[in-house]
Amino acid sequence: MDDAGVFLCHDFKHELAEAISISAPDHLFVLTDETTHTLCSPLLQGIDELKHAHQIVIGAGDIHKNLETLSKVWQSLSNNGATRHSLLICLGGGMVTDLGGFAASTFKRGISYINIPTTLLAMVDAAVGGKTAINFNGLKNEIGVFQSAFRVLLETDFLCTLDAHNFCSGYAEMLKHGLISNYETLNDLLAFDMTNIDYSLLKKLVEKSVRVKENIVKKDPKELGLRKALNLGHTIGHAFESFALNRQQPVLHGYAVAWGLVCELYLSHVNAQFPRDVMRSVIHFIHENYGSFIFTCDNYEELYQLMLHDKKNKGGIINFTLLNDVGELRLDQTASQGLIYETLDFYRECMGI
Repeated sequence: MDDAGVFLCHDFKHELAEAISISAPDHLFVLTDETTHTLCSPLLQGIDELKHAHQIVIGAGDIHKNLETLSKVWQSLSNNGATRHSLLICLGGGMVTDLGGFAASTFKRGISYINIPTTLLAMVDAAVGGKTAINFNGLKNEIGVFQSAFRVLLETDFLCTLDAHNFCSGYAEMLKHGLISNYETLNDLLAFDMTNIDYSLLKKLVEKSVRVKENIVKKDPKELGLRKALNLGHTIGHAFESFALNRQQPVLHGYAVAWGLVCELYLSHVNAQFPRDVMRSVIHFIHENYGSFIFTCDNYEELYQLMLHDKKNKGGIINFTLLNDVGELRLDQTASQGLIYETLDFYRECMGI
């Protein structure tokens, strides 16, 4: 179930053309959102295999990652002759690759798709690993399936189109990958200059980060064990994300994960003796680059209820991935409601809210 191929491109147009030729689709579709259609579609020009592709353009932003948008994609595929032998190319950030992958995986019980992630977040997280989903009933990624892309093509030139917020959003997942791998990787990430980006160095860090996730997914494609490592920061991070979405004030996924890391590193320190100095270094980096998510003690119960809805839970018990140390995993951990509230207190104190 791991991706059929994740490629860090050296000749993007050639490698995309080759992937299309190998797939040999009877009909070809390109899915973008309004932003990537404008900023990134020009990089597809000159590829003969795409001359007759049908364009599907959806609204940008996580607010459109819903059943209504999914239905529009299905409708467009159906109205334009898609069959089980067709191919959908998902060109965009995590919202496009998540929703597009789900649309492809369910249309006529499944057609092939290629992910071309255009954001840092999608390159190191959403587009790799075969998870597809939409948001539903106020909950993040509530409906989805595991279905690998035929190809994932990583072209780091797309990163030059990113604004600072979207860059930081993706970098949070890289930070998580550093925490679950080793000190060398984590220290390289903490030392990276976020304001004066060295793109040649970034490309090396992206490749290393993708391999961390890819190696885990190959060993555990359906999250039965080891893949839970990738959930570090996500239990509380998803609660922050859903909390913001319910107020129609969405936050970028990576920001929510970064803030979730603050909380879950504290839980790791309390429950698993994660080193205090490393926790403080990571929290300082996050505070400096991501600011703070604002909530009050009056919101604790709502955030707790959102955690209870997390997909990783079993038997109504909130499930966390924690760390003994960098690279030393503690899977399937729990915490009492009181300790979770204490963690939210810690977050508000150390993040200055």
